[in-house]
Amino acid sequence: MNGKDKVVQTIQEYYGKILQSKRDLRSNACCSSESLPSDQRRILAQIDEEILERFYGCGSPLPSALDGCTLLDLGCGSGRDVYLASALVGPRGRVIGVDMTAEQLEIARRHRESMAKRFGLPEPNVEFHQGFIEDLASLGIADNSVDVVISNCVINLSSHKERVFGEILRVLKPGGELYFADVFSGRRIPENLQEDPLLLGECLGGALYIEDFRRLLLSLGCRDYRVVSRRPVTIDNPEIEAKTGNIDFYSLTLRVFKLSQLEDLCEDYGQVAIYRGTIPGHPHRFVLDDHHCFYTGQPLLVCGNSAAMVGATRFAPHFEVIGDTGVHYGPFDCSPAGTCDPATGSCC
Repeated sequence: MNGKDKVVQTIQEYYGKILQSKRDLRSNACCSSESLPSDQRRILAQIDEEILERFYGCGSPLPSALDGCTLLDLGCGSGRDVYLASALVGPRGRVIGVDMTAEQLEIARRHRESMAKRFGLPEPNVEFHQGFIEDLASLGIADNSVDVVISNCVINLSSHKERVFGEILRVLKPGGELYFADVFSGRRIPENLQEDPLLLGECLGGALYIEDFRRLLLSLGCRDYRVVSRRPVTIDNPEIEAKTGNIDFYSLTLRVFKLSQLEDLCEDYGQVAIYRGTIPGHPHRFVLDDHHCFYTGQPLLVCGNSAAMVGATRFAPHFEVIGDTGVHYGPFDCSPAGTCDPATGSCC
């Protein structure tokens, strides 16, 4: 058995047999502390307890404006995020869940009919596939067929991360979005720790160094990504802390758009974006990332990349973008990222 096959076996064992509920986790890396938006909290209250008990996510990776979308959840586990998305995409939408662990999928599948009925859907709009997130083609997921890809603390578990992101970009439609939460590190993880069964299962051994993530995306043609939220991971387990030493871990929620026109630096074309206030659940403001908060009706100067993210994606009907990229004014003047506050303006 080679090293990568051993990693797959370790993860399947950990999530299929060792973990029977959240109480079996030995660190807080795979425990989400983010609060869901009010509309998602209402949906969550309708999801069966068995599904919630086997949820091991580190964030809340469900973006806005999902009605009618085809959404793919990579590493869906027992199906919590699939069923949240099921209600959000509605009867015109479709949700595909992929996971390699049979025990988790067994739980997810047996709730299809009851959850559809609870959400008032005429028939289930979800499907589940057992397979590997590095090989979506073998599951019949076609090129340019998905509007949104989500993943919740799963990509770190893969030994083939370049293939994972390559597959994501293959199946996304032009203008489609990857919106995911995962554990990242502030330095590269030593090889011996990458293969440690406990660290792997707790989403730490496979954490990507954030700069290597940036370089990986760049190699695949993605020149810009955005941080939506960030929190430090406090492990709170002496055994694990003794192994990881001074490695710093972070739970990040990120968004990546499949847009060929993005540049690797924020550039100024004199463009302005105005949010119309029409995204359901967001009548007063829309948060693109941790430093772009669009208030309804308020013009906001944006770089070319931000203009494309709101003007050449599914968000386009909800924005008025004034100007184009015909005249270049130099690099966009950005300040360090901060909180969304109308008094501080924005940066890229």
